[in-house]
Amino acid sequence: MNESLATGIVGQHYSRRTVVGVEPVAAGHRPTAVVQFADRSPLVVQLSATIEAVRTEATLVSAVRDRTDVPVAAVLSTGSHDGRAYAISEFRPGTDLHTTFADSPPTVRGDIAGQFGRYLGELHTAFAFEGCGELTRASGPAGAEHLVAAGDTSDTWLVEYGRRAVERLPVAFDPLRDRLRDCLDAATVDRVTPRLFPWDLRPGNALVADGTVSAVLDWERPMAAPPALALAKAEYLVADWYVDDPAPLRAAFRAGYERVRSLPTVRPVHRVVAIADSAVDSRGGVTNPGYPERERAASVDFHRAALSSALSG
Repeated sequence: MNESLATGIVGQHYSRRTVVGVEPVAAGHRPTAVVQFADRSPLVVQLSATIEAVRTEATLVSAVRDRTDVPVAAVLSTGSHDGRAYAISEFRPGTDLHTTFADSPPTVRGDIAGQFGRYLGELHTAFAFEGCGELTRASGPAGAEHLVAAGDTSDTWLVEYGRRAVERLPVAFDPLRDRLRDCLDAATVDRVTPRLFPWDLRPGNALVADGTVSAVLDWERPMAAPPALALAKAEYLVADWYVDDPAPLRAAFRAGYERVRSLPTVRPVHRVVAIADSAVDSRGGVTNPGYPERERAASVDFHRAALSSALSG
């Protein structure tokens, strides 16, 4: 995001404040910048695809702040500027956890994994939905906004969501594709109450300060799904992604979750769908686990090995 755009956006809401600096930051595929002022704390400006996407995310962030102890940055304003949808959020200090997690002492990694597990447990306790799918805004009787899901049942939705994830996998995954399809076709899925699916809950979307997560970022495109899918995916992104032996981190993650609520039953189909969903990003590219991040060939090997393990039960 260039300086003039960021300055123009904050000027719509803070016209009497003097901007002294604009620092672009890496934040996935969405242009983001930290705006510094002479006489107040910094603010974060982030662009998004549509104003509806911005406002849906802001509605969720507000609800997360109200209902849980998950650390999130408050969304202060939303709007459009020169045809670009944006959100202005408070600035949260901390270091990008993606760059530090793998090299942190094992005890620190375990503590952080436990925090992520507790966060997911709190989110599952606080948010229940009648169906699965992407969440949209709706107005209640008093005009207050809340989020609703598309309405698909959890048993049929999981299999269809998994099929789409498997079909997105590139040709390098072809040796496994038939087995993945068979796993989905044979799946018997319990009908459960869908819960919030923070599908990108991972160290790469968090800041850490003094061994504690100071902010969980990126609540874009919120969804509702069976809680076992969210658990399987978060475990993969928090534990398997960064270390050679993920078992201790997985145990810490699950212990954190169990401090809030009972663990859902994770079946092979949940792990298959979670891994296939994680292996390719929204633009169709293979994701790169670890830090430093693996090259593409090593990343493909990593995801294929994880899928093979999940298929074996």
